[in-house]
Amino acid sequence: MLPNTHVDVGTFLLVMDLLGTFVFALSGASSGVRHRLDLFGVLVLSFAAALAGGITRDLLIGAVPPVGITDWRYIATALAAGVVFFFWDSTVVRLRMTILLLDAAGLGLFAVTGTLKALKYDLGPGTAVLLGMLTGVGGGVLRDVLVSEVPTILRSELYAIAALAGAATVVLGRALGLPAQTGAIGGVLVCFALRVVAIRHGWRLPVVGEWRRSEDDTIEVDDAPRP
Repeated sequence: MLPNTHVDVGTFLLVMDLLGTFVFALSGASSGVRHRLDLFGVLVLSFAAALAGGITRDLLIGAVPPVGITDWRYIATALAAGVVFFFWDSTVVRLRMTILLLDAAGLGLFAVTGTLKALKYDLGPGTAVLLGMLTGVGGGVLRDVLVSEVPTILRSELYAIAALAGAATVVLGRALGLPAQTGAIGGVLVCFALRVVAIRHGWRLPVVGEWRRSEDDTIEVDDAPRP
């Protein structure tokens, strides 16, 4: 029973990993279509958004060659997502909320798997958390840089913070002696929940200038002439 269980869990994680790859690739293709790139440009952004984070992580920890360029399933999934969005973008746009939810799940999964892989290579807890975050958000950073935009993680609702929380949950679970599966599931759920709540309520970190405007408003009220 145990070997079969391991096979089932491994298959499940692979399917979820590929689903996350597909969803992140859709975000890359969406950016390419929005900037009116040709098919090749859209596919480049799909590949970058889906796989750049994991490739960068593998290079940093010495897991070479990176799985993102050696396993054909990841490459095929990323490119398939680009083709789907390029030719059926109007249909995909109508599923925007579904894609956001899948993106949140993919972010949690990538943050967790990145952290687990870093821990497997005997890296410290702090480094593992950072590499987990990098796995989740690295592709989006490269996608935005390629189209000359400020990366989404620097201006969106608690994206990198959610990835950090999920990665930190994995490390905390290991420190408490919990089974790896328990820590992994907890990390995905924490990241997913935080990201979904942030989207729903518009939570984000303060933006430069906002606190100054609030302070100026207060000063104007305080300095206003009183009867």
